[in-house]
Amino acid sequence: MKMRTVLTIAGSDCSGGAGIQADLKTMIMNGVYGMSAITALTAQNTTGVAAIQKVTPRFLAQQIDMVFQDIRPDAVKIGMVSSSELIRVIGERLEYYKAENIVADPVMVATSGSALMADEAVSTWKERLFPLAALITPNIPEAEILSGMTIKNEEDMMKAAGMLYDTYGCPVLLKGGHRVSDASDLLWAKGEGKWFRGKRIPNPNTHGTGCTLSSAIASNLAKGCSLEESVGRAKSYISGALGAMLDLGKGSGPMNHAFDLRGEFA
Repeated sequence: MKMRTVLTIAGSDCSGGAGIQADLKTMIMNGVYGMSAITALTAQNTTGVAAIQKVTPRFLAQQIDMVFQDIRPDAVKIGMVSSSELIRVIGERLEYYKAENIVADPVMVATSGSALMADEAVSTWKERLFPLAALITPNIPEAEILSGMTIKNEEDMMKAAGMLYDTYGCPVLLKGGHRVSDASDLLWAKGEGKWFRGKRIPNPNTHGTGCTLSSAIASNLAKGCSLEESVGRAKSYISGALGAMLDLGKGSGPMNHAFDLRGEFA
């Protein structure tokens, strides 16, 4: 059986809990072959982000080209991209290769609260990447930035998700998080909403949850699962990773991506 492949286009997290590192761990645990195109190096840990160093647009394009020209991805996950120039490069190369199953996670704010995206980059995200996406996965603060709405309850979530879907023409997974509805997320597709209810796991270590969820969804899309099934499977995976109650670092720590890893080499 052919192994499915997924490309993550995102920033590196040197502490291993989010970004490219979380994406690749998630992909291997979800049964696909993961590849990466790095948009930025970050100096960060569980307590915050100290520095961000972007790659050049040309180098990012070369990374994407080398992947697509050799091992074509069955799905693509887009995470942290902090500048308009890099966003335009991603959009152009993915259009050129007619990339499929694109999951766009508009990472604007880190779990620690640090801003990760320049203001002018937000409009470029909307223009260049949303039209290509099979799914966008904003959390509440990101959805507020994208919609211009204040989101305080589940009714607001439905309004915002519907508005984003109508505006950009792509399905939306609006993540409730602890701010509105604990572990319940709303998928808005084909003009209607479906709730994915989850039980709140009392684990303060949530570094990289957004990266992990979007990568798990992309992995399942790559394997041929429907959008609804991919979201459901990804939610189950992240619940397991959080439920393992890993406790590392002095701030909001990482999850145990390998909670279900068994066997001789583990």
